[in-house]
Amino acid sequence: MKKIINIAVLAFGMIASTTAQTIYDGVKFTQKDLNGTARFVGMGGAMGALGGDVSTMGVNPAGIGIYRSNDVMTTFGFSAYGSESSYGGNKFNIDKSRMSFDNIGFVFSSKIGNQTALRYVNFGFNYTRSKSLDKYMSMEGLINLGANNAIVSQTDQMAGQANDMGENIHELDASNVNLFTDSYVGWLAATGWKSDLYEYNGTENSYNGFLGQPYSWFNSREKGGINQYDFNVSFNLNDRVYLGLTVGAYDVNYSKYSTYGEDFGNHEEGGVNYGNESYEMSTENKIDGSGVDFKFGAIVRPFEDSPFRLGVAIHTPTFYNLTMKTNVRAISSIYSPDQKKVLDHVVDSYSFTNNNDYGYDLRLRTPWKYNLSLGYTIGSNFAIGAEYEYQDYSGMHFSYSNGDEMKWENSTAKEMLKGVNTFRVGAELKVVPEFAFRLGYNYISSAFENRAFKDLAPNSINTDTDFANAKAQSNYTLGIGYRGSSFYADLAYLYSSYKDDFYAFHNNNGYLDRTKVTNTRSKVLLTLGLRF
Repeated sequence: MKKIINIAVLAFGMIASTTAQTIYDGVKFTQKDLNGTARFVGMGGAMGALGGDVSTMGVNPAGIGIYRSNDVMTTFGFSAYGSESSYGGNKFNIDKSRMSFDNIGFVFSSKIGNQTALRYVNFGFNYTRSKSLDKYMSMEGLINLGANNAIVSQTDQMAGQANDMGENIHELDASNVNLFTDSYVGWLAATGWKSDLYEYNGTENSYNGFLGQPYSWFNSREKGGINQYDFNVSFNLNDRVYLGLTVGAYDVNYSKYSTYGEDFGNHEEGGVNYGNESYEMSTENKIDGSGVDFKFGAIVRPFEDSPFRLGVAIHTPTFYNLTMKTNVRAISSIYSPDQKKVLDHVVDSYSFTNNNDYGYDLRLRTPWKYNLSLGYTIGSNFAIGAEYEYQDYSGMHFSYSNGDEMKWENSTAKEMLKGVNTFRVGAELKVVPEFAFRLGYNYISSAFENRAFKDLAPNSINTDTDFANAKAQSNYTLGIGYRGSSFYADLAYLYSSYKDDFYAFHNNNGYLDRTKVTNTRSKVLLTLGLRF
């Protein structure tokens, strides 16, 4: 029903702008990694009610109110990424590693008095690499035939987009309309038509794929991340109530280069072999921008003689202003019945867009986030924390730079995304006052409904049709720490693992087999700091 409504809207010209952003991009920019100081990571990030660490200002701003001295620190990391994919009996393993600068921050603690209700007013700043977008993926294999031996190919999705446009792409092309700048034409359909990868059936007035069962391959490289800059003010009331506000600024830098191809084998006709038919399409996407959000938090020690703490925090949506740019290049070799030979085609979007990356500005509003945390300490030797966090991803909202709603993307988000539940638990044990051992665990549920897929609008400029529905993620952490009279050093290890159901393109009949992917990440963090 959603497709029918949105196609009708496009047909009546109510949406004249092209679209490119997808819910999969929105999920990337909504999610955050477990990152920050080594102490915070070593305890699994479960410090929302415990406080006393600069990274807590990004979870529960009231955590900075626990400070009674000044603090300055920085963190470095080393990450190793692994991806294992399995499709059609073929397995691929990709391993990459990189250094990172993960955190720098400070807290300035100002004592007001011992007799007044307001004991401390603290100020803080923290930079964190809140999301790494580095990811690598490869797969290949023979695509299985669908029900009744139906051919399954990306060219069917190209033809399907052409059918959904509301205008005949072959007539537009014959009229010398620039298919890559016309606001009603999708780039996937334009690329496929110019590459002769699907045909027009005049009898049925529709477009159909006509090629055989393909052997396919896919490679992608994603790079970049989201930098988070938090500015905090917090208050200590009677050493029992702590309040805090954090203003967060975000910087987005993301790029993706992907290549997908299909080989249809030799074209034989009348006993004559005319050569091999195949195509390969490469897409480059770039998304840059900035955002802002506000975080409010409180920590309460409800019982005067007990160290038990209860924390609550609310994060407003992050309001992103983004710029998306893309380009595509396809090379195909397809048999021509008219010329009785295999013809080569090269389609490059640069040729149609004055040699420029094509794109537009948009706005993304992430969902609200709610956090509840518990903390308990035994003297100065043991601390344990637990947290629950909820964020409804179906509430993300896309709009154009002029404020007009991106109806297709928003309705897709409501249908295909769901609420994400995050559980964190962590503990710290000091065997002696100077040395501490830490461990933690996170569980993060999936943001995707089982039926989720990359639902490209009929006029989308996206040509990277691949998507991966990530399942639940687990993070395991360990850490050690040294505390001197002023200098301190912390070391943490993080192991993260989750699985994907990957698809190189979407098939409306559901005949395309999934590629099973296991993603892992190991990270070591070192924090050096000074309290005075």
